[in-house]
Amino acid sequence: MIFVGVFPNSGWYCPSGVLSPLCAESPEGFAENVRRNGIMIDDGDTFSPKVRRWRDVFWLAIFMLHLIALGFVLVLLGLNRFKKSDRLNIDRYTNRVWEHNNGLTENYWPNYAVAGGVGAALGWIWLLLLGSHANLMMKVSVHILTTYLAVISVLCFWCKQFFWGVAFATGAALQFLYVISVVDRLPFTMLVLQKAVKMVWSLPEVMRVAYAFVAVMLLWMGIWSFGAAGVVASSRGDLGRWWLLVVLSVSLFWTGAVLCNTVHVIVSGLVFLVLIHGGRNASPMPPNPLMKSLRYAIAVYGKGFNRAARDAWELFQSTGVEALVAYDCSGAVLLMGTVLGGLITGTCAGVWTWMTWSDRVGLAMVVVESAVTSIYICYAEDPLLIQKWDPQFFNQMSEKLHQRLQHRSALAREILTQNQHDTRMQDIFHL
Repeated sequence: MIFVGVFPNSGWYCPSGVLSPLCAESPEGFAENVRRNGIMIDDGDTFSPKVRRWRDVFWLAIFMLHLIALGFVLVLLGLNRFKKSDRLNIDRYTNRVWEHNNGLTENYWPNYAVAGGVGAALGWIWLLLLGSHANLMMKVSVHILTTYLAVISVLCFWCKQFFWGVAFATGAALQFLYVISVVDRLPFTMLVLQKAVKMVWSLPEVMRVAYAFVAVMLLWMGIWSFGAAGVVASSRGDLGRWWLLVVLSVSLFWTGAVLCNTVHVIVSGLVFLVLIHGGRNASPMPPNPLMKSLRYAIAVYGKGFNRAARDAWELFQSTGVEALVAYDCSGAVLLMGTVLGGLITGTCAGVWTWMTWSDRVGLAMVVVESAVTSIYICYAEDPLLIQKWDPQFFNQMSEKLHQRLQHRSALAREILTQNQHDTRMQDIFHL
């Protein structure tokens, strides 16, 4: 339960006026809670993280070595079939793996390049349209996806692709059933997403980060597709070729996941920094908030991801915000947008290309998802942070939280009453 206000007779020391996990029975206890949570308070009574000590150097080194080594291999595979068959005389080492073909890299690379370009373009367009037509874009993601899946299913049956027809028809049915089951939760979800988009578009640094990372991923996809096209061009047998493509796809997925998580941490840190200082133009804000966010780009308060996740979930449960998080389905709505973008990309370049390239739109979705996460964290940490940023949105969140807590209480009473009734009936039966 969250209580907003001042507590002069409660015995709790809460300088912000909000009962939160940092409150204590004395100023000394509050200071101890602040130190335990890794927070320091400056002269402006604002919170800022300590210098972090967590550095995942080992996995960073593994990831960078993987990129360098794989990039080198991809360039070799692509050049080996570029304008000339077996240019680098690599085929002699792969005779035992697959049967060679006389194809050229440029015969396949344009198809993959078009798919990658369409995916990146969709990501950029999505970010642009979110700023002016956020509600419309979310509705398109939710409602058009079912129709799109159904249409593709019909086309697959028409082309006598029975397996894919059944797969897309099943997807359309599951999507329709899911939307029906959460239709009452969509208005609140749209509200949260609209406020997250509002926050994102008020921070030019966030948009620059999003566009920059989409460009980086597009560059890596160009290198990846060059090597993948060389693999397809050099092999006539499916077994060896597809095993190598599976390995390359796993690497592409890992690279995309790392970039998405990096964007998530940067955007979440920047949004948290803005909310905790009272706004983008507040006087306590550091002069360069993006660099400040990058400095603490491991987790809020400089914690490791695992510990930060546990602490955040405990904070949600202790304040009751977990009821809002469970009720919100913004992650599912953003996933629908990602799948829709992948389907559009696949329509342009083929089903196989969609399975490989659809995560480019997902990189753009991470920006909004990060803002949503930061809003919930700040609301659980100190609801006044949201009230200072958007009082109307704060009132709407508080009202919805009150409704969800009442719903859970009523459900718990109903289950308890039913259990007591069942117990009495069993006692009567035994008698």
